[in-house]
Amino acid sequence: MKMDMMIHDKHKPPLGSGRRPALFSLFGRASVFLSGCASVFMGGCAYHGGFGDRALPGGYSLVAVPVFKNQTIEVGSETYFTNALIRELERSKVVRIIPKNDAQATVEGVVEAITYVASSWYEASSNNTLPAGTVLTSTYSVRVTARITLRRNSDQTVLWTNLFEGERSYNAPQITMPGLNSANATYNHSARHQTIAALAQDMMAEAHDRLTENSW
Repeated sequence: MKMDMMIHDKHKPPLGSGRRPALFSLFGRASVFLSGCASVFMGGCAYHGGFGDRALPGGYSLVAVPVFKNQTIEVGSETYFTNALIRELERSKVVRIIPKNDAQATVEGVVEAITYVASSWYEASSNNTLPAGTVLTSTYSVRVTARITLRRNSDQTVLWTNLFEGERSYNAPQITMPGLNSANATYNHSARHQTIAALAQDMMAEAHDRLTENSW
């Protein structure tokens, strides 16, 4: 009996062994699998994130962006739109902006309309310094329409065109002093142009996204 016991003990696996190596192997394979999934997931995010999957219609990467044409009476407003679109394209790095003679395509812009509409009013009361019943505009809405066109330089074919509209409000100059019958023209001009510049930024961000959304 002792001999049998000794023979049995001789073939008994060491203490603490058993199925652990197989278990560790299973965990090791699971870790490799999860690490691989994480790499694929992160790689997918890197590919789809930001501007990596955007492109111009036709896949062109060398473009010119000349100063927009201005069909309105607001002199200088075209520079707000031109600069805003250039900033968006440079930030995304979807294309490289170069002189027109060397470019594959040209992004053309036109500021077609800028209008001002009184959007709210107030009436002078008996406590106001203005005559009772006086009605003054308190805010104006600025409405802008602009068109963006992508044209291939080799044959002048229009590859893409779209119309963009935007609207913002600004406070009108206020008349609150007795005997004062005109508003501050400098303030009015400055407020208008600040509003147009803000509209240009919003509209050209949208134009960039729609131009490069790669849905063509």
